[in-house]
Amino acid sequence: MSFNPFKEKPEKLNSFSNWKQLSPKPYDKNEADPYSKVRIILMNGTEFEAQWFLHNMARHVTNEDLRRDISIVRRIEQQQQKKIANLKPKDETVLEHTIGYEQLAVDLTALMAQSEPDEYIRKSLDFALLEDFDHLYRYADLLEMDMGVRAERLVGKYTEIMPGRPTISEHRFPTDDIKRRMDAKKASPLSKLHAMIITAAEQQTMNYYMNQGAFYDLSDLGRRLYTEIAMIEEQHVSLYESLTDSSMTWLECMLMHEYAECYLYYSMMNDECDANLKKIWEEHLAQEISHLHYAASLLKKYEKKEWQQVIPDGTFPELISFSSMSEKNKAYIRDVLKKTVTQTACGDSWKEVSRMPDTAEFFKYNRKVNGASDCVASHKVIDRYIMEAGEDYRFQEGEHPVRSLRCRKEDNIDVGRTKRQSSAPDKKCPQKNCASGSSATGGKTSSQVKGRKSSGKPGKSC
Repeated sequence: MSFNPFKEKPEKLNSFSNWKQLSPKPYDKNEADPYSKVRIILMNGTEFEAQWFLHNMARHVTNEDLRRDISIVRRIEQQQQKKIANLKPKDETVLEHTIGYEQLAVDLTALMAQSEPDEYIRKSLDFALLEDFDHLYRYADLLEMDMGVRAERLVGKYTEIMPGRPTISEHRFPTDDIKRRMDAKKASPLSKLHAMIITAAEQQTMNYYMNQGAFYDLSDLGRRLYTEIAMIEEQHVSLYESLTDSSMTWLECMLMHEYAECYLYYSMMNDECDANLKKIWEEHLAQEISHLHYAASLLKKYEKKEWQQVIPDGTFPELISFSSMSEKNKAYIRDVLKKTVTQTACGDSWKEVSRMPDTAEFFKYNRKVNGASDCVASHKVIDRYIMEAGEDYRFQEGEHPVRSLRCRKEDNIDVGRTKRQSSAPDKKCPQKNCASGSSATGGKTSSQVKGRKSSGKPGKSC
């Protein structure tokens, strides 16, 4: 369905909320659809990006009237963020919520990549996709080991849980994460939206781990895992933000931010199965339409530009829909795994690790940061889980597409990191009787070995 927010009549700009309106009823963590949780995380990150962008703008523009003008929008964005953040229930733990963050990263990236018209941007999405996919697997094993909660219940079986590019392989020299920026005048509207949205989503994940990881109190290993993965999320933010056109003016960027918010709220509204959440998305869409029109008026007032000079056609491109893409995402991720898991970033492109020179900064940086691999938290989580339960925890609907990652009795930490493994991605599991097939729940779990019962209820399906 076509929708152009520029053709909608905006409501009054000063639509401030009171304290009661900022405290909606939280969702039930055991009953809410997993994709409803994902939408909440996405829009929380979107609102954080929106108000933080306007704070940075205020610190870099010199016109006092303009600084006052944008303060009005910023205050409403702040209120929207608080309202969305308060939807999270207090009984949902940091680690349970983390599973939602990684499910968002995986499924949002996969669905964007499938519709992305620019091959270079699609490759950027594919590359980071395999890393967030691996993060979900590492956190899921920690969740079952520390809390006895099986992550397939939290993701509603919409998303598979198995190794991606091993997290230990993801630590790269900083400059290798900086990619070529797009030309906003030539890029498609969808590419511009994708870059803005995925940057905000990954930034929200980075901030969550940076601030919440130290509050993880079930194990020191868990705290260390948050530290490690938070560093990779910073790399992802660096990657995605480098794709955006930094030559745009502050007001042009403001217009694009408001347009992206309208696009997202309209997408979430059409995708949502929860009536209460759908109402919030509708209310916020109305507010964002007023922000968009206001941003267009500021652009005209201060830079003498029409909004069409930034967004030639305001009609929304293909909407984001989690509920319709689950099965397509699974197949797509498996294909990307099979084709690119042994790659790493090299300058503004990507290469097979087997073809990297021995003197590459990737190898030096990875060795320096990781040191002895046995001490790396992302590896230690899986290693300890296997030691307690006999095999790792996974939820997969078929055998792993990469043979060297099928073994459930050994954590392969060479894939995408060393030339030895990268040149032989189909190495067979060295251990006999390894349950490397599609079993998601076979055998004892780590929590059962320690005498706990696995807990958690599946969410409702839309």
